[in-house]
Amino acid sequence: MAREGWPVIGTAAGVLGLVAAVGTPAGHPAAIVPLVVGLGLSLNFFRDPERAPPPGEHLVLSPADGRVVAVVPEREDRFLAAPATRISIFMSPLDVHVNRNPVSGIVERVQHTAGKFRAAFADKASLDNERNALVLESRGRRYLVVQIAGAVARRIVCRLAPGDRVRRGERCGLIMFGSRVDLFVPADVRPLVQRGDRVRAGTSVVAEEPA
Repeated sequence: MAREGWPVIGTAAGVLGLVAAVGTPAGHPAAIVPLVVGLGLSLNFFRDPERAPPPGEHLVLSPADGRVVAVVPEREDRFLAAPATRISIFMSPLDVHVNRNPVSGIVERVQHTAGKFRAAFADKASLDNERNALVLESRGRRYLVVQIAGAVARRIVCRLAPGDRVRRGERCGLIMFGSRVDLFVPADVRPLVQRGDRVRAGTSVVAEEPA
């Protein structure tokens, strides 16, 4: 389980245990059902399975579980100041929501930006919504991972700080109750996914650096 989920799971389990001990109101045994469902959803959401990244430092991994909703070449001026390809991944409430590093390297910058909570799959979400930007320097290239809050997600967790050394596939944070992650790869890095593809954080290869 993701460590950020233990307070939520503990609260849900505590309330369920209290109700089970005290008992439900007479004639309303079904009152316990929403509590059981809530605990089950919390356990499902905060699950954090172990992942083994495929070999090959030149292979860029998905930072999130979910569905690819965009693969777009565009210039990224806010953090990279360079041409890039944006790979956007939408996480449904049923996906694992722990995020992972796409490449090995050094954390160059971490910046949180307050914003709105619009639907994460909308194009403007990357500009308007609350988000956290993570810039990684890897083997002479710079990558950008943007965690974006959505209509339901209200908390972004980033476990890294500038200067940290990271390995591809390692956990870097999560978005509580889902949303979207944008991965910006340099223009010379070839995308290997297309819109509609399903990917898994830390194991799915989404792009490849030139030899």
